[in-house]
Amino acid sequence: QVQLVESGGGLVQAGGSLRLSCAASGLTFSSYCMGWFRQAPGKEREFVAAISRTGVRQDYADSVRGRFTISRDNAKNTVYLQMNSLKSDDTAIYYCAADQAIILQPIPSRYDYWGQGTQVTVSS
Repeated sequence: QVQLVESGGGLVQAGGSLRLSCAASGLTFSSYCMGWFRQAPGKEREFVAAISRTGVRQDYADSVRGRFTISRDNAKNTVYLQMNSLKSDDTAIYYCAADQAIILQPIPSRYDYWGQGTQVTVSS
């Protein structure tokens, strides 16, 4: 049974930082591209960042590029999202997802497995 478990969310002031983690089990982690998505109240789920199987390639939404960094540790079956210079617009539930495709995908429906999400709240 595949499980993706996010952690590291919380309440932070604008300009602050958080590091999200997503621990994967029940799958061959290194065979999956990993992505982070977020969903704010009343809005659709949107792409944040994705990383290739080996970690060599990353992709970011324009809204977070230069502030967020996605990384992975295949030995620990974990993907991370370092979030710096947080803004109130970053407030959302953050989800990690696994995709067995070779190319990085920004479309949620293309991902095979999802975590339960972790809440990030940025106060202004």
